[in-house]
Amino acid sequence: MQATKYHVNKGDTVMVIAGKEKSKTGKVLQFLPKKDSVIIEGLNIVKRHVKARGNESGEVKEKEAPIHLSNVMYYCTKCAKPVRTAKKLLENNEKQRICVKCGTVL
Repeated sequence: MQATKYHVNKGDTVMVIAGKEKSKTGKVLQFLPKKDSVIIEGLNIVKRHVKARGNESGEVKEKEAPIHLSNVMYYCTKCAKPVRTAKKLLENNEKQRICVKCGTVL
């Protein structure tokens, strides 16, 4: 079975293109390949109730929830737009991702 190739990686800056967080950008904190999702810093905040344990009291915590990969695109800082990425073979036989619109190496 072939491994699935994804258009975003951990640490990339992405823009959300659909959903309640549409047109917001952020850095990918965590990549979840089993769910085809990513967790983006500061986006899709949900509240979770945490039970009291021992000496700690119960509280309501806010954390980032996953966003599906189909709803995010790589954000090119030069173009200032969400863009598609392509793979290009450089002169030293190394593959690099490039921006399809402006051609800069990501």
